[in-house]
Amino acid sequence: MKFLFDLFPVILFFAMFKWGEGNVVAAQELAGRYLSGLVSGGVVTAAQAPILLATTVVIVATLAQIGWLLARRKKIDAMLWVSLLIVGVFGGATIYFHNETFIKWKPTVLYWAFAAVFVISQFVLKKNLIKKMMGEQIDLPAALWSRLGVSWSIFFVLMGFLNLYVAFNYSTATWVNFKLFGGMGLMLVFVLGQSLFLSKHMQEPK
Repeated sequence: MKFLFDLFPVILFFAMFKWGEGNVVAAQELAGRYLSGLVSGGVVTAAQAPILLATTVVIVATLAQIGWLLARRKKIDAMLWVSLLIVGVFGGATIYFHNETFIKWKPTVLYWAFAAVFVISQFVLKKNLIKKMMGEQIDLPAALWSRLGVSWSIFFVLMGFLNLYVAFNYSTATWVNFKLFGGMGLMLVFVLGQSLFLSKHMQEPK
């Protein structure tokens, strides 16, 4: 459920972009009505409408996530605040300059922020985030916890580079598809690999 909750803005981004692609006239009219006052020059073209609407939706969805958690008095993860900051800055720049380059950088900046948090926590603060999240359920040697933390850092760095490669070597529509299906698929494969790694070492005698 938490995975789906975290993925909620990405799903809405994808859905709005695809709707805008398939309904160009309606998308331009909608974007012109609600976003013309936010973009420089005040004009949204038909080509720009889908990505601008999708960007607006992902900002609103992220705000809605935090609002929902606050209303339920739930703890808000620090990375959700970071995500809001990044999507607000890069999404806002995308809308104002009506330039999709900014929102295409957003996943990479977020991935690299995740990587930085893992690295700083593990090597500067001497706190392993993976152990902090899973230490009560799993008993592993310190060296293995360290390997898990490093592997997550490397994964996020590589995902950041991969996002840039797809974003600036393929069409925006292809990048949007990759953002949801490619990113989610690679994340699931990586998590499965980590689970198999943990299962293997949990079965080994201590």
